[in-house]
Amino acid sequence: MTQQTAIVKRATARFRFIGEIIAELKKVVWLSKREAAYLTTLVLIVAIIMGLFLGALDYGFTQLVDKVFLGG
Repeated sequence: MTQQTAIVKRATARFRFIGEIIAELKKVVWLSKREAAYLTTLVLIVAIIMGLFLGALDYGFTQLVDKVFLGG
């Protein structure tokens, strides 16, 4: 196989790959604006709640270690 043939085959494969990507993206069911906003809000609320919970848990363990192990 010559170098020119290899270059043409690689270019053809790239264009076919891009075409396949576009075909797959046309099959995707995209969220509506309302659904995206709702799910984003839900993720933010859950992240804040979990952050507060883990922060409180960390604070509690810190106080426990200070009092039990360090005699504070």
